[in-house]
Amino acid sequence: MTVAPSSKGTVRFGDHETWYRVTGDLSSPRPALVVVHGGPGSTHDYLQNLSGLTAGGRAVVHYDQLGNGGSTHLPDRGPDFWTVDLFAAELDNLLDGLGIAGDYVLFGQSWGGMLATRHAASRPAGLRGLVIANSPASYPLWLQEAKILRDQLPPGVNDTLLRHEAAGTTDSDEYHSAMRVFYERHVCRLTPWPRDYLASFFEVYNDPTVYYAMNGPSEFHVNGTLRDWSVTEFCPDVAVPTLLISGRHDEATPATVQPYQDLIPGARWEIFEESSHLPHLEEPERFTEVMETFLDGLDAPH
Repeated sequence: MTVAPSSKGTVRFGDHETWYRVTGDLSSPRPALVVVHGGPGSTHDYLQNLSGLTAGGRAVVHYDQLGNGGSTHLPDRGPDFWTVDLFAAELDNLLDGLGIAGDYVLFGQSWGGMLATRHAASRPAGLRGLVIANSPASYPLWLQEAKILRDQLPPGVNDTLLRHEAAGTTDSDEYHSAMRVFYERHVCRLTPWPRDYLASFFEVYNDPTVYYAMNGPSEFHVNGTLRDWSVTEFCPDVAVPTLLISGRHDEATPATVQPYQDLIPGARWEIFEESSHLPHLEEPERFTEVMETFLDGLDAPH
């Protein structure tokens, strides 16, 4: 359930601005839940229903990462500008700017889960817990698994995708139609696609600067700067309670999530049987139950 924000604004980030929305009261004694969206190059919109996790006075913070949504757009910046370090620094800056760096929980979805893991590995004093949702531990592993999923698509679909990828015509209508077959199986299995998901989907393609630079033309054809990136080296340094979330039909297959389970001490893994990449939309009731149980467990005195 999406709850109306109690405030919206921007935090200065160097010469730029990071847009945020807060639901609930940031002065609450419960740690704020900070939601880190995927992409890179998506927006907060598809995760808006996490604003319903304000039970008992907890604040929920959404933000748009630089280059997208309500934050500063920089369409003329090249791939060398869009780095993991940039977005890690932006997250640190947001926490400081909102005055919550001393007491917070991170929820990172897809790429956001990788970014949140990188953040958690530095062992910030105020981090109370970590949720890694539908996130691969490495892009090479993601691509390896994507090939398996692509080979299982209906006859001819992957041939179409491969032909356009080889020709560099991934902006064609035919490619997008074939791409949607994959997305309907492994990204969002709901019909029709929910409004919040469509909002983020269209935001990516309204300004694909970040997505194309770091990821590539689609979820499964990663030829951007992140194609060799992994967070497995950071996992052993995560020292807070950690919840892993994935869907049975997720493009983030069990093989891509397994390193988190193996390497993060004490990590707990919940698989949503009726979901793909967006359990918070595909199984919202169970998602809320799992999240509230985890978050309530973090509220012991510290």
